[in-house]
Amino acid sequence: MSNMRSRMLAVFAEQKASLQRFLARRLGDNAALAEDLTQEVWLRVATAEGVESIRNPKSYLFRIASNLAIDHIRHRRYGVELSGAEDYSESVADPRPSPETEALHRSELRRLLAAVDRLPPRTREVFLLAKLQDMSYLDIAQQLGIARNTVMVHMTSALALLERYLHEGGKS
Repeated sequence: MSNMRSRMLAVFAEQKASLQRFLARRLGDNAALAEDLTQEVWLRVATAEGVESIRNPKSYLFRIASNLAIDHIRHRRYGVELSGAEDYSESVADPRPSPETEALHRSELRRLLAAVDRLPPRTREVFLLAKLQDMSYLDIAQQLGIARNTVMVHMTSALALLERYLHEGGKS
């Protein structure tokens, strides 16, 4: 996802309530229709081409909302039914993982944490400083008062042991 598209969707999330109020006012305080058209704004932004060139995302969102409200009023006036967002909704993926994937990831995380707990104390400490606190080997060596090469030996050992523990299913 492009940086601008991510920014657009973030601005949409911030402005969602304002967009709904804006649409409700335009549509005679019809909150349900305003909510539907707000979703349509999101779908238009999520599937729009050329969002990288948009300078004011908030104005762009309200322009889409305004155009949707005008289209709806016109179609209602002429008795034309609008087809909903079905055309778009099938093509927009839910970014959340499935419940099965979440359960699998939790299980894998528990296995990894159990394997990390089995590391020798100094090796575990070096591994956690490097991986969780994103410290360089030199910074770890200075903090722990050991040589940089010793940090490298601990990391090599940690990675080999973790691979072994995880490959064996954490039984060893």
